[in-house]
Amino acid sequence: MMKTKFFKGFSMTNLLILIFSITLSAQKGKLPITEGAFRPSDESLTQYQCPDWFRDAKFGIWAHWGPQAVPRQGDWYARRLYQEKDPAYKYHLEHYGHPSEFGYKDIIPLWKAERWDPDKLMELYKKAGAKYFVSMGSHHDNFFLWDSKIHRWNAINIGPIKDVVGIWQEAARKQGLKFGVSEHLGASYTWFQAAHGSDTQGPKKGVPYDGADPKYSDLYHAQTTPDDKGWLTNNLIFQVEWFSSIKELIDNYHPDLLYSDSWMPFEDVGRSLIAHYYNQDMARNNGNLNAVYTCKQSSGGKWVQDVERGVLDSLSPYPWQTDTSIGDWYYRTGQKYKTSTEVIQMLVDIVSKNGNLLLNVVQTPEGDLEPDMLRILDEVGVWTAVNGEGIYGTRPWKIFGEKSAEAKAVKPGRFNENYQFNAKDIRFTTKDGVLYAFCLGTPTEDILINSLGKNSKYLENPVASVKMLGSDVKVKWSQTDAAMIIKKPAKLPSWPVPGFKIEFKR
Repeated sequence: MMKTKFFKGFSMTNLLILIFSITLSAQKGKLPITEGAFRPSDESLTQYQCPDWFRDAKFGIWAHWGPQAVPRQGDWYARRLYQEKDPAYKYHLEHYGHPSEFGYKDIIPLWKAERWDPDKLMELYKKAGAKYFVSMGSHHDNFFLWDSKIHRWNAINIGPIKDVVGIWQEAARKQGLKFGVSEHLGASYTWFQAAHGSDTQGPKKGVPYDGADPKYSDLYHAQTTPDDKGWLTNNLIFQVEWFSSIKELIDNYHPDLLYSDSWMPFEDVGRSLIAHYYNQDMARNNGNLNAVYTCKQSSGGKWVQDVERGVLDSLSPYPWQTDTSIGDWYYRTGQKYKTSTEVIQMLVDIVSKNGNLLLNVVQTPEGDLEPDMLRILDEVGVWTAVNGEGIYGTRPWKIFGEKSAEAKAVKPGRFNENYQFNAKDIRFTTKDGVLYAFCLGTPTEDILINSLGKNSKYLENPVASVKMLGSDVKVKWSQTDAAMIIKKPAKLPSWPVPGFKIEFKR
C-alpha cells in the first residue's frame, strides 16, 4: 500500500493528476494522446521525417523572456536567489528582502512587459532574416506564458495579464513566420528545490524560504525525495503533471515547433507526448506531418537534435539545430552581445552541416530591445538580404567545407562557442545544381578552395562561372589540378563573410 508521506506537500491538482494517470494506466496502459500513425515507442517514432519548411528555414529567433528578467541579473534568477553563496542571493537581499519573506512569487507580479510591441519586434526579426520564431512557454520557474488552466501562475493572471504565447503566435503569423514554443518545465521540479531550503548561517538561519510554504507548492512544486536530484525528476506525479501541462500548450496553440530543454523527457511519458504532438499535427494537416520536435539528444531522425551553445563538427545526415543567445539568456545589466559577424559566421557554419540556428534575442524586462541589439539585428539583416540565396532552401554539399590551419578545432556538443573563424575557413551549401562557397571572414589575399581543383573527387562537371553575391564586380578565377583560386576582388562588400555563387557546365 502506498505510504501517506508520498503525498506530503502535493496540491489537490497533483493528486488528481496522479489518480487520473493511475486510472488510465489500469484501463488502457497509456496516457491520453491523439490516435494516429505514431505510438509512444522508439520503433514507431522512426517514421518521422523532418518537414521541408524547417530544412528550408535555417534561421529562427527566440524570445527567452519572462519574469526572471525583472532583476536584470541574467539567467536562473528564480533559483539563484535561494542559494546563499550566489551573487543573486546578495542582490535579492539588498533590493527586495529575505527570500523567506519576499521570494520569487513576489518578483512575478513586477513583470509588466509595458513596452512590449510584438508586431514591431516580429517585423524586425523578419527583416533580420528569421523564418521562424519561438516563444518561451515556461522556464524552470514553472511560470506559464500561456493561458493555462493548470495553475494560477501564468501571464493571464499575474504580471502582464496577457496571453504572451498567443500574442507572439499571432504576430508571427502576420509576418508569415512559422511559430514554435520552448518548454523548460521538465527540469523545474528538481531545479526549484532550492526554494524549499533556508539560510545555513546568519540572523535568518533555519528560517524556511517561501518555497517551503504549502500555499505556494503550485509554483515551487512539492519537496522531492533525497534521491531525486537529476536534471529530470524521477517522480511519476511530476512527470504526469509535466505531460498534462505541455499537452495543454500543444492543444491550445498547435505550434509548428516544440523545444524541450533536456534530452527526451521521462522515457515513455515523453514518447507519449511526442506521439501526441505528431499525431495532432497530422490530424490538422490532412495526414501531412509539419511539426518539429527538438530536444538535446540525438535520435537517428525520430526528432530534431538540438545543441545548446555549440555545433556539430561534421555534416549530419539528419537536420539539427543550434540554440544560443546573443547575450545572456535573460536580460543582465552590462552584458556583452555577440557581434553580427559572429552570428553570421555561426549561421553559415551550421547551415553547411545540415543545421539551423535558433538565436535568442535578449529583451529588457519591459519588452523592448537595447540600441546595440537593434544595430546587430540590422547588420545581420543587411547580410541575409543579399546572401540568403545561398542559405535559405539550400542543402548540404558533399562536404561541409574546408578548415583553415589557424582555426581552432571545434569540439562537438554543448557550451563551446570559441570558434575563431577566419577567411580561410570555407563553407559550402547547394541549391538547384548551384554551389555556394562562403569565406568565414573578409579575405585579405586570394581565396584558395582545394575541394574545387580540376582533379577533385567532388567535382562532376567543370566550373562555368563564379560570381560574388551582392556585387557586380567581375570575379577573376582559375583552376589548377589542386585547387580553385579566386582572385581577391578589387572591391569587397561592406559586410563580413562574403559568398560566392559557383555554377557548373551542364
